[in-house]
Amino acid sequence: MKVLVIGSGGREHAMAWKLAQSSLVERVYVAPGNGGTALEPKCRNVAVSGSDPANPAAQTFLVDFARKEGIELTVVGPEAPLAAGIADTFTAAGLPIVGPTGDAARLESRKAFAKQFMAAHGVRTAKSNTVTTLKAGLDLVTEHFGSRAQVRPLVIKADGLAAGKGVVITDRADEAETTLRDFMEGKALGDAGTTVVIEEFLEGKEISILAAVQAGPDLAPGTARIIPFLPARDHKRRYDGSQGPNTGGMGAIAPVSDFTAGAAADFTQHILEPTLRGLEAEGLRYKGFIFFGLMVYEDRCYLLEYNVRLGDPETQAVLPLMASDFAELCQHIAKGSLHQYTLQWKSGHVCAPVAVAEGYPGSYRKGDPIRIDRKRITALGAQVFIAGANLDQNILSGETGSKETGSGGTEGGLLRTSGGRVLAVSAQGDTPEAARARAYQAMETVQFTGMGYRRDIGAS
Repeated sequence: MKVLVIGSGGREHAMAWKLAQSSLVERVYVAPGNGGTALEPKCRNVAVSGSDPANPAAQTFLVDFARKEGIELTVVGPEAPLAAGIADTFTAAGLPIVGPTGDAARLESRKAFAKQFMAAHGVRTAKSNTVTTLKAGLDLVTEHFGSRAQVRPLVIKADGLAAGKGVVITDRADEAETTLRDFMEGKALGDAGTTVVIEEFLEGKEISILAAVQAGPDLAPGTARIIPFLPARDHKRRYDGSQGPNTGGMGAIAPVSDFTAGAAADFTQHILEPTLRGLEAEGLRYKGFIFFGLMVYEDRCYLLEYNVRLGDPETQAVLPLMASDFAELCQHIAKGSLHQYTLQWKSGHVCAPVAVAEGYPGSYRKGDPIRIDRKRITALGAQVFIAGANLDQNILSGETGSKETGSGGTEGGLLRTSGGRVLAVSAQGDTPEAARARAYQAMETVQFTGMGYRRDIGAS
């Protein structure tokens, strides 16, 4: 069959790579894709009319493309097209798609809606208040900090999608007030920050649980399911030792050894099952993936956030460990037969550090050539997933993605940096230590000007 993947990041490269391994798949189209997906075997990039897949014109283009090419399954990577209703558009056109409706996507696109959902259905989470005026927000800050010398931090979250810039954790009243003014008055995040969620700070260890979901009024009674993947951990801070600014993710590991059986049982009882009951109770049509961002303290799980898609860079760590056919899994989700499917996993561990451009997460360099020692990468059993790099059109002529050369099938020269997070190097091992050693050996074979990466991803 022909499959369409929507998105352009490292997550989408990993998804396309995994789909292409399936004997069920003849061709994977990636819209718009990146330099890595363009060179992946069986994959081809699709230039999207209207550029952004969240744009209505782009969605119309993609529906027309799917019909013309005979696409039998579409899988959505990022959140913006889902929030814009691309799953509704494809479903209305009679085209199978893996992704929740726009209504269900509010679990990520609207933090206030997500907190209301959690409260209504008994999902354990941090205590919070939603404010729609600056005065209400400032009053809460004053009440929280008061005149006490020691006080727990506050977490301030913009209600809407903010490209990873909508969460601030602070233990200072002046910083909290400045954040509220920037979000609500200064429109630093546009309309995303006009409503703000202010919540208590939770201590513990963060865990990411990706999962497959089917729920909705079109399903037979008793067939709604959420099937969790292996637990993963993303490392958000830019520098070693979890120092520096937050980023979109500096690397991930899977599975996570400190996510105990007790924590897993607590997650199922207090987060997964109430979420599924809530989806059913509210009649939300959800056939796709969900991300549970957890804080775990003494085996008690608290939900920090929902994402309505696979995480990035967690996907680059989790999918290499999936023994099941990813295309087959996606088919079951789209058809509503997930309850008849059993996921299988490989033994072992994956470490996937991320290489970033100089200046990231601030203003960063672009256009630098990337050199990769493919022979060494292969010998180490590693995989490079491109996130922010394009093909160098001065070197590669002809139709983008038409060459069946394998992912970056060159010692160097075909790819140039185009984003802040440039690539992830994913490596497997029998133990966490072996996976980490291979990942960093493989990372040493990658070079571009200004390249930076953390050296402690997966370190105990």
